Amino acid sequence: MKFDTFTPAGYLPRIVDAEMRSALATMPAVVVEGPRACGKTWTGRRFARSAVFLDERVSDALSVGMDPAGILDGEAPRLLDEWQLAPGIWNPMRRACDERGIKGQFILTGSANPPDDITRHSGAGRIIRVRMRPMSLFESGDSDGRIPLGEVLAGGPCRAADRGYSLGHVLGLACRGGWPQHVDASIDTAADATRAYLSEITRTDVSRVDGVERNPLKVERLLVSMARNVATDVKHSTLAADTAVGIGHPEVERRTVARYVDALERLFVVERVPAWRPHLASRVQVRQAPKLHLADPSLTVAVLDTGVDALLRDLQFAGRLFESMVTRDLQVYAAANRAALSHYRDSQGLEVDVVISKPDGRWAAVEVKLGGREAVEKAAASLLRLRARVDGASQGAPARLIVVTATGYAFERPDGVCVVPITSLGP
Repeated sequence: MKFDTFTPAGYLPRIVDAEMRSALATMPAVVVEGPRACGKTWTGRRFARSAVFLDERVSDALSVGMDPAGILDGEAPRLLDEWQLAPGIWNPMRRACDERGIKGQFILTGSANPPDDITRHSGAGRIIRVRMRPMSLFESGDSDGRIPLGEVLAGGPCRAADRGYSLGHVLGLACRGGWPQHVDASIDTAADATRAYLSEITRTDVSRVDGVERNPLKVERLLVSMARNVATDVKHSTLAADTAVGIGHPEVERRTVARYVDALERLFVVERVPAWRPHLASRVQVRQAPKLHLADPSLTVAVLDTGVDALLRDLQFAGRLFESMVTRDLQVYAAANRAALSHYRDSQGLEVDVVISKPDGRWAAVEVKLGGREAVEKAAASLLRLRARVDGASQGAPARLIVVTATGYAFERPDGVCVVPITSLGP
């Protein structure tokens, strides 16, 4: 299947492009999901031959009985952009897939996951979903990708020169974020745009996602609490208490916070990294709470109204923000390698930031540190402890143990732990 006819000028190649080609060759329809402004429309146009942009006017027309054939007719693949604004198009689109019986008919892009009743006909056998995220550093050109994750997991070499970046430079990349339209922007310009983005989420998007009116102030204070606790397995009760203090209210129910978090997940603004459940060689109990991340580290920076200088004065928080950026990039690179992310924490206090798991059972463990010999030593010790704790007979030995740093060289330690700066990591 040939594409390119609709590609926008200046389109930056995305790692997900390969997944899109495969998906269009596999199913009649591809649903591209991800946060607003992460590049879904441009990627959809990259693979489309015709397009329709489904704003509220189209939704209103469908609700009064407009024949959807006029929307669905067009050269395939046909892009249905922001389809969740006209959810009535879902079932006609699904039927069109059945009637045509041809792969690669539709591309649906959406920055919100509508309630399940809209997609109650799941589309099994007709529809495949592709997840997009903000740009990784490799996609934005800030990592040279000398150490591809896929090759490292396969036992490939782990060597690259120090690129000479300072910690402040790398934290600046976190502040700027991975939004395609901000790649060439200054940190201040990007921060202003991200704050405006958050304002739209708190005022309108979070209520529009499922038609439930929500208090913008509560959403804002919840986001502040989530940003303060980014890259942790924070409990809803803690978020509720923080939100109550932030709005000057004696109490916010945990169930209310859970519903708000769910709405933010439907907008792909919040992403959970689930707990890993390995076979262990001892009776250690594995904690089951997921870690919460905002979709991009720039959102955390904007919510807290902070910046590079403040982060350099608070390296403990800067380390968690850096972990969030590394997690974003690893999500992108792992997806390209048909792998998924989780994290590990047990009752004996052992924590490992990221576990990368493949469907065939292979796994790798990753610790994230800003850098420095002492921090790397500590991270390597945690990874080696996890390897010893996992039951190798049933779970298998790790394919790789990796410490991701902000700066420095990429190298393999004598104990086999691979140390890689984020600006050398790629898919």
